[in-house]
Amino acid sequence: MGSVLKLAIGIAAGLFILVVLVRNKRLLYTAAEKLSVFWFRLAAAFLVLFLLNVGLGLLGFFVPVNLMSGLMIAILGIPGVASVCALSVLL
Repeated sequence: MGSVLKLAIGIAAGLFILVVLVRNKRLLYTAAEKLSVFWFRLAAAFLVLFLLNVGLGLLGFFVPVNLMSGLMIAILGIPGVASVCALSVLL
């Protein structure tokens, strides 16, 4: 019964957010634009991770290509790339 309650609360919260966004069209467009920019950054982060994995793999270092590494690079940018590379060398 607890999972049904969590699902109901999640659906209610999602509908509330949707109603708030639909009432203000400008807010809806801003949220959609920020979400699309984030998805583009995430895709670019996975491309960078793949290139790092291939490039550094030739030197014996393997950079993990996973969701957490992709999110770190997408959010932090170049410092995220440096931290993922540092973690892969140290671990």
